[in-house]
Amino acid sequence: MELFLGTILSIILRLCFHRYKVFIVQAHLFSPSQTELQNKVILVTGAGDGIGRQAALSFAKHGAEVILLGKTVKKLEAVYDEILAAGNIEPGIIPLDMQGATEKHYVDMGAMLIDQYGRLDGILHNASILGHLCPFNQITSTEFNDVMQVNVTAQFLMTQGVLPALQKSEHGSIIFTTSSVGREGRAFWGTYSISKFATEGMTQVMASEYANSHIRVNCINPGATRTTMRGKAFPAEDPQQLKTPLDIMPSYIYLMSDQAVKVNGQSIDCQPK
Repeated sequence: MELFLGTILSIILRLCFHRYKVFIVQAHLFSPSQTELQNKVILVTGAGDGIGRQAALSFAKHGAEVILLGKTVKKLEAVYDEILAAGNIEPGIIPLDMQGATEKHYVDMGAMLIDQYGRLDGILHNASILGHLCPFNQITSTEFNDVMQVNVTAQFLMTQGVLPALQKSEHGSIIFTTSSVGREGRAFWGTYSISKFATEGMTQVMASEYANSHIRVNCINPGATRTTMRGKAFPAEDPQQLKTPLDIMPSYIYLMSDQAVKVNGQSIDCQPK
């Protein structure tokens, strides 16, 4: 009997692993059409630079009407200008500091999205802060709260705020941003690592709750990418050896597209080993 149950469990695990690997392959090898995201309204946080900037540009290039959210207006305006210069749909701008925003800000933002756009088809939670890499016993409560505010609390409140707009979409996609240190803890990565474990948990909870709806919830791990945050975490690393934000965009476009409507509750690597 034990041998039989063990065999059944092994088959189930292999099937689950195979299913997960298929999603990974589809994501990082995805070749989107020019109109892959046409008629979609997509909100991108941290859209002023790095991966968020490139995601906004790529989503717009493939037909989406993008809403740029970030705390630095000048950076958002530069991305706005790039999108227009490329001949894409005029984006919206939401200047917002996630460190100080309140629940009411996000509720009002959700209402604005419905009023001005009628719906929201996708949200990419890209904005995060690193904090300091240090021994656990040197993490200050102030820094812990600051990192958790941006990386977890603000994303939780924002998601709650925009859910009514997502529920008006035919196929709503929520993408959180995770990290390898959000799957396996790493010494000295304390607060950031803890925040990404919370991100993985939030993804799984929401994916389970909305499994029978038209909203899907996944998280994405960019991997080693040429960004300012990566440079702060690995100052001795040669950035020219890393993939650029543009290199990893197939996974982001895939998860926002209707090709991924059945992908839910997954934690996907942009750069699978």
